[in-house]
Order: sequence, then C-alpha cells, then structure tokens
Amino acid sequence: MLAVLVAGAAGCAADAPADRRNPFVAGSGAPVVVPDGPGGHARTATPGERLGESDARTTAADVRFAEAMIPHHRQALEMTGLADGRGAGGEVAALARRIAGGQGPEIATMTSWLASLGRPAPAVHDHARQNAYGMATLEEMNRLRETRGAAFDTLFLRLMIRHHEGAVRMAEEELRDGTDRLMREMARDIVSGQRAEIGRMRRILAG
Repeated sequence: MLAVLVAGAAGCAADAPADRRNPFVAGSGAPVVVPDGPGGHARTATPGERLGESDARTTAADVRFAEAMIPHHRQALEMTGLADGRGAGGEVAALARRIAGGQGPEIATMTSWLASLGRPAPAVHDHARQNAYGMATLEEMNRLRETRGAAFDTLFLRLMIRHHEGAVRMAEEELRDGTDRLMREMARDIVSGQRAEIGRMRRILAG
C-alpha cells in the first residue's frame, strides 16, 4: 500500500514536469500515517523519515488523475457521511465506514503529491463535469439526504456502485497513460479495492 500523508482537497492539468522525482518526507506538522498493507496496523512516521519517491517521469496524465480523483473521492466521503443518522442498515453503515477509511487517506496522499509538484489540490468538486465518471448529480445528492432507512440503503448502494465504477475507469486510464510510480500504485489499489467493494454492494442489493 502507499504511504499515506495525513495533511489536508477536477480540472484539466497543465503539462507536468518531465523528469521529476517526488520525494515524500515526513515533516513536523501534520502526522504521516504509514499503513502496513491490508489488515495491518498503521504507524506514524517520524519527522524527517523518507517515505519514498517517484522513480519515473511525471506526466500530465498523472496530474490529471490526481486532480480528478481528489474531488471524486471527496464526493464519496460526502455520501458515506450521510449514513449516520439516516437509519442505514448494518451492512451499509459498515461499508460506508470502510469506504471513508480508505478514501480519506488517499485524498491526503494525492494532495501531498500534487504539492510536491507545486500544484494545489482542487478546492471543490463539480457534480456535472465529473458525472462521466459516475459522480452523483446535485439532485441525486439532495435525494440521498432526504431518504431514510431501507430507501437510503438502496439509493446509497446504487449511487456508490456507479461512483466506484467511474473511479475504476479513471484508475484504468492512469494505468494506461500515466508513468508516475506512486500514482500508478494508487491506481492499482483503487482498481482492486473498489472492484471488490462493487461486488460486495451488489450482493447487499440482491440480498
């Protein structure tokens, strides 16, 4: 798994630097959480600890991936945050916590990676522009906020399955076009992890 820099969140990217290494060094500010792989125990890096660097060219495709995936993930966190207080079933509530626990740290990692290139993370997400990658529209988000109980579970699962499918497409594009080692590693994690979650959500819906 990637080292996760817990710091702070789409647009077209300008050309990224060609031969650029992106060091990740733990600082004395926000803590840097380093997970120990799936099911392992995370630890906090010590200030000054070197957490790795990109060993390949960073291209515009890599930057586009990070700048689009950050707002995409943010909407997923917005959706999962609605599960509490709306009578979500146990399986859906657990799934929402799992999604939030994975995608929050990924946002932090991509934000820090962009900062290493001197680029700010996107400030907001555009529901309409990102809809090609499965993002919920503003109307769908409002409907999700208004539902409760079993109706919430069904709508949440349908929207999140589509959302995950969009993230997988985005990650597959990064694997096809990107060159940065860290971003490609993240893309591989997204493809495998979100495909597994899609299968779980389909089983809950069918169940």
